Amino acid sequence: MKRAFYPGSFDPITNGHIDILRQARAVFDEVVVGIGIHPGKKPMFDFDERASLITDCLDTPVEVVAFDGLVVDAATKAGAVALVRGLRDGTDLDYEMQMAGMNGAMRPQIVTVFFPASPPTRPITATLVRQIALMGGDVASFVPANVAQAIRRKVA
Repeated sequence: MKRAFYPGSFDPITNGHIDILRQARAVFDEVVVGIGIHPGKKPMFDFDERASLITDCLDTPVEVVAFDGLVVDAATKAGAVALVRGLRDGTDLDYEMQMAGMNGAMRPQIVTVFFPASPPTRPITATLVRQIALMGGDVASFVPANVAQAIRRKVA
């Protein structure tokens, strides 16, 4: 059984995240979603809310865990053989290659697997979704319906 670990803040989960998760689930037997918790950051949604939004927008169950340290430590704890990362553009590739190199140096037994974002999801970032929502914009085309509804409640 091959298990992968898909880390991120998922604040909120976007259609781009779902796109990468679907690709990863087609390759791996199991994909664990790891929500990074950073005490210094003020997220729009707390861990429980993010975990619920993730599980509610998927058609099949997925394990969601919190982590606050190194992603390779969280992946090891989850029993993963791979880290899943999405790539939108060359800027992502440059950054992700550095991270993959460092993670590989710390845990050579865990590989990093890159999945390209599909064209419709390429421009979507959780940061932009939050900014648009906080400025009164409609984010419904960038996130699953349950997430759009939760965002509307948060910013109301």
